[in-house]
Amino acid sequence: MSIIATIIIGAIAGWLGSLIYKGSGLGLLGNIIVGIIGSFVGYWSLGLLGISLGSGWIGAILTGAIGAIIILFLINLIKKKS
Repeated sequence: MSIIATIIIGAIAGWLGSLIYKGSGLGLLGNIIVGIIGSFVGYWSLGLLGISLGSGWIGAILTGAIGAIIILFLINLIKKKS
């Protein structure tokens, strides 16, 4: 996958994850970073459960959004403790 596609999927996944989780906004760059890292977390965690959301753009965005929700939950959990 090209770097442009990774950034686009990461941005959409991070934005979707932030809409669903309703945490504090991280902005465009924050959404891209959370979405890209969330994609790795999503593929890893869903792989452990034996779940696949399919291949292609839609599967990557949904998997990234699930991972982004996990990341946003952890970020907000750490922020509340501080």
